[in-house]
Amino acid sequence: MENKKIGIVIDNDFASKNNPPYPRPMFLSYENPNRIKGIISYFEKIHLFEDDRIIKLAPMEIDEEIVQLAHSKYYIDSIKRLSNLGSGLMGDEVFITKDTFNLAKKAIGGAIRAVESVIKNDVNQSFALIRPPGHHALREMGSGLCIFNNIANTILYLRKILKYEKKIAIIDIDDHLGDGIVRYFYNDPSVLYFSVHEFDFVEGELGFPDELGEGEGLGKNINFPVPAGVSDNEFLEFFDILDPILREYQPDLIIIATGFDFYFDDPLGNGNLTSISYFNFAERILRIADEVCEGKIAFILEGGYSLIGLPFCVHAIIKGLLNEHFELPLFENLEFRYESKMEEIIKIKNSLKELLKNH
Repeated sequence: MENKKIGIVIDNDFASKNNPPYPRPMFLSYENPNRIKGIISYFEKIHLFEDDRIIKLAPMEIDEEIVQLAHSKYYIDSIKRLSNLGSGLMGDEVFITKDTFNLAKKAIGGAIRAVESVIKNDVNQSFALIRPPGHHALREMGSGLCIFNNIANTILYLRKILKYEKKIAIIDIDDHLGDGIVRYFYNDPSVLYFSVHEFDFVEGELGFPDELGEGEGLGKNINFPVPAGVSDNEFLEFFDILDPILREYQPDLIIIATGFDFYFDDPLGNGNLTSISYFNFAERILRIADEVCEGKIAFILEGGYSLIGLPFCVHAIIKGLLNEHFELPLFENLEFRYESKMEEIIKIKNSLKELLKNH
């Protein structure tokens, strides 16, 4: 495409603030500024921002009223109090520092900017490099390293502030089910949610293939669970389900909840993917989007905690959107082979096809 434009939402605060007070490697320590710092450093090294097709975007400045579209005032005030205190825990596996409230609010503004720039045709696609992640966050509780639900908040902003009533598809490729997003839109027919996630994690009672939504939203919540150890050769099998669903649903906008914790070096996931899977994903979802919604896709960063792998995975997606050759980094040329999970994935795929026949 001539005059292709990809917007990258970026802000130095994401690469410097809300550093966890845990010096040793542990769950709560992995969500830290180095995630974004490493991406920015790599992009500067390869001169990505000198490419005229790459447009830097700043997060939208928002006030608390925007945050209240998705979260209760009591919960917001609780985050503010602990941030003012400078430490604490809020919800399940969520640390608080003096920076937490302002950075989490800025992350919502980053997600909104990424999506709004696409629907207003300022760019063709966008990628919000924001943190903390959001897809586990609930209306009144943080969860799984997430403070505010960036994607849910963005969609509610579109609906209630911009009066954007068109259909939206969310595709969640994080290793963990986005249970927070599910709870916001489980009965909403105007939002299609499709998640591919590792099924060996305990996510309460959420994430089974037969959780298809309810009421008017029945058939609009689709879970494609995959076994631990899924690799490049098997991961994109979910497109056999996703492709026809998107073509039938005909969304006007696609939002990707972009987690990279299926990556083989990720400390919190059990996948065996290399960055080539993310390149291939971007190419394939763009082909579909070009046909159903004029290529309107916004990628919103969720999980992904391999400091070595994150820069390459994000770059792989950008290369896929640009339809350019992507060369696998040398250290990802794995000489050993993993045990195939294809038989298990085909069983899941076939059972899901049966479940979806009447929806």
